[in-house]
Amino acid sequence: MTGRPAGKILVGMDALSELLRTVRLSGAMFFNARCSAPWCVRSPPAHRLGHYVAPNASHVIEFHFIAQGRGYVRVGGETTPLVAGDIAMLPHGDAHYMGNGLGGETIDGESSMAALLSGDVKLSHIGSGDGEETRLICGYLACEGRLIQPLIAGLPRVVRVNVRQDPYGRVLEEMIRHAVGQLAEGRPGSQTVGARLAEVLFVESLRRYLLQLPPGNAGWLAGAADPAIGRALTALHRRPAHPWTLDALAREAGLSRSSLAERFARHFGQGPMGYLADWRLELAADALRTTSRSVLQIAAEVGYDSEAAFNRAFKRRFALPPARYRRSSREGVVSVSEAPADA
Repeated sequence: MTGRPAGKILVGMDALSELLRTVRLSGAMFFNARCSAPWCVRSPPAHRLGHYVAPNASHVIEFHFIAQGRGYVRVGGETTPLVAGDIAMLPHGDAHYMGNGLGGETIDGESSMAALLSGDVKLSHIGSGDGEETRLICGYLACEGRLIQPLIAGLPRVVRVNVRQDPYGRVLEEMIRHAVGQLAEGRPGSQTVGARLAEVLFVESLRRYLLQLPPGNAGWLAGAADPAIGRALTALHRRPAHPWTLDALAREAGLSRSSLAERFARHFGQGPMGYLADWRLELAADALRTTSRSVLQIAAEVGYDSEAAFNRAFKRRFALPPARYRRSSREGVVSVSEAPADA
């Protein structure tokens, strides 16, 4: 498989870390099962999990780990085969089917969602056949949808990676098994361990997916893996309120202004200053939805010297001035996952 050398994605992971600091990740393991073929489970769109586990989160990502045996995940008309050691992550929260073999009864996962998400991950049994056994462990990650959108927009419906290809991955697999065992026994602190491990699995899945990407791919992760673009992204996300100029960002990246603008456009569909302006406004919108800080204070926090200039820019992107946006979001009129006005 043609991919990227591991050393070349280190700067990209720095940029990823800076972005993830803002999206308020929270997660857990919620399902632990032995499945006897044939079996099939239908899972609803992931946002329905949010009603039970993270009502304040606007996006939920599910992941499934095949600890033993085989299976598949199907989204729409696309089926992805899975083998032992695979993690299948659904970054866009699609409804999907999981199973192995033909002819088994389809179990409706939504009907038992409340029980599944109660925190009890004792071993369950699925399927009444005597076919191949699959050990399945599932979890979720809840986050702020608009802020994570730049990252997941370029990802496929299913991200599949395998953790059995190197020593670290095998250690990670043992950590998953151990955490699920601790959760099943109700050990003190086990839910916290499971939550942190869900975050680790998300980042590790992205890292491994990035290693699989052939050179020349576009998208946020591929851009972050470009050492020069990664340095600029890290700087932007670490200090979004800094008075950046194209010259200053070019120096951070070690590129000319034209090369930086061209590479940004290739990966993100816009230049670095446009990307920065959009990110500042997304941060401002998040602060308006989730804090009581004044509009003036939020404007300053995201790099605006003038409240009037901030109001104009915000209204261009969200079709509402900041104060009205705040009121509407708290009244449930504005959906935090809807596209910006200029999309």
